[in-house]
Amino acid sequence: MSTAVAPRTSASFPIPEFGQSADGLTVARIGDAAYAMLPKRDGGNFLGSGWRLSRPFVEWKRSDFYGHGGDIADEAAFRAFVEEQAEHQAEKAALGRQEFRAYASTPWGRSQGAVRYGEGVAFHSTSGHGGFHLSPERNARVHPLLREAGGWYEEDAAWAAVATAWPDLFTALERRQAEETLRHSWPDAWEAIHDRVLRPGESRARDAEAFARLHADDWVVISAIYSDHRPGFTEVVATRGGRRDPAAEERHFLIPSADYEVGPFGFVIDEARHGRL
Repeated sequence: MSTAVAPRTSASFPIPEFGQSADGLTVARIGDAAYAMLPKRDGGNFLGSGWRLSRPFVEWKRSDFYGHGGDIADEAAFRAFVEEQAEHQAEKAALGRQEFRAYASTPWGRSQGAVRYGEGVAFHSTSGHGGFHLSPERNARVHPLLREAGGWYEEDAAWAAVATAWPDLFTALERRQAEETLRHSWPDAWEAIHDRVLRPGESRARDAEAFARLHADDWVVISAIYSDHRPGFTEVVATRGGRRDPAAEERHFLIPSADYEVGPFGFVIDEARHGRL
């Protein structure tokens, strides 16, 4: 168990440290970043994050971690995540990104700070959102299926177009995240760039399209509540194909709550088993 106070670094990348907290949590530190594998009430674990925890690991507590970074399967997955973050930090430092003050108007408001990734590639932060701006020359290299005419790419998803066009300005972790974003959100562009068709299970957008085609004429639930009249049952409203159109015909069904497990794209009514209300 490590109790070191100062994080270690090497010439190539910061070396992550692992240990146990005061309450028995598996924890790690990379520079100022701190992480913990936090157990969930219903089983499993999720990633917790903290900042500038300079005390020894044995003095850390669960209350030191406020961020929620998604599910973590086990300690091996936790360690793999932390190691990847260390490599990401090292690569980012080597890229030499520069912070600067920008007096620019963005689609999300006035820029309150910016980072130059390269000539003609800047990330702007605002009070509520942020994203990249590309010069016309840089923007011309973005794939036509992803290109924004004004050169602005918001930070939630569209940024992946920038990383795809200019991968040398991004870390391996960022490139992987960009590839996943394109695959799940813009499958047409992904297929054009990679010159192959996505297989089932590789793209949420493609799988949603397949679900919609398969169940276009089925009754798919659009809303549900626990039944006040029949304990143990759920009352649902369904439309053909799950369409949310005020003009669409609606039907009401009664489903045993134990059977009501909604999949990633909705719950399909089995008219032979689920009674109408």
